[in-house]
Amino acid sequence: MRRIVVMGASGCGKSSIGRALAQAIAARFVDGDDLHPARNVEKMRQGTPLDDDDRAPWLAKVGAALAVGNRVIACSALKRKYRDQIREAAQGEVVFLYLRGQRETLVQRVANRPGHFMPASLLDSQLAALEAPGVDEPHLVADIEATPAEIVAFFRNRLGQ
Repeated sequence: MRRIVVMGASGCGKSSIGRALAQAIAARFVDGDDLHPARNVEKMRQGTPLDDDDRAPWLAKVGAALAVGNRVIACSALKRKYRDQIREAAQGEVVFLYLRGQRETLVQRVANRPGHFMPASLLDSQLAALEAPGVDEPHLVADIEATPAEIVAFFRNRLGQ
């Protein structure tokens, strides 16, 4: 059973890459944004960053969704402790696929994403919180300057798919 989280700051392409990867490896895709409580979505829409208490029930839902079966989930998973919460709720090994990008690229992408509840004004708070996965965490890293097809091919290759 595959438990994969495509992670990174807003605008890195988590949903697009996650959806394409899930299709390529015959897994179910879940967008972590859809698991946020309405209160979290409203808070972000108003430009207020989420705190750890806001994120805890959301991270539990992400982990629970992973525990069900072959899943690829798009989730920021910004901090080590958030990834630990996801792993605990998933009840098994989780591989984190980190989409790393430069602030300028992320700002441009977020600004060109109409209708999303996450405003560009919250990007800096995400980047400040971001902790890259440690060497002891199962993970792969891809640079978002590559094309989506190249990123998906890289992850498939490294995952043995």
